[in-house]
Amino acid sequence: MTTDWTQLAPWALTVIAFVLLACQGVINSRRIARVHRQLRENSENLVRELNATASGSAGVGNRVITCERQLHELRSLFDEMRQNDPLRVSYDEASRLVGLGADIDDLMNTCGISRPEAELVSALRRRQQRAA
Repeated sequence: MTTDWTQLAPWALTVIAFVLLACQGVINSRRIARVHRQLRENSENLVRELNATASGSAGVGNRVITCERQLHELRSLFDEMRQNDPLRVSYDEASRLVGLGADIDDLMNTCGISRPEAELVSALRRRQQRAA
């Protein structure tokens, strides 16, 4: 019984092809496992970075809220100080008196301001009246 290589060649080539396909499958599965592992590590790194960023943002947000609260308090204090400022009251009163027709000497005596201040208030009030 003699076998002809021409009859066995297709079978041998088929076996070799299947062996090569199996080797390629093993190599590809290892590559896929490596890529999967790298993706998992990258994902874990991104989650850690996102958590760090979120906690940092929360800290910054709390600081901004604290700063806004302090700014509001300072504005309130500033407005209160501005309303209670005796010089401001004098200038407001002087401006009101100029509107009623008071002269510079009346402003100096009534409001307790100097002559240049009284002249300035008078000039400013006249300019406002002309503009209106």
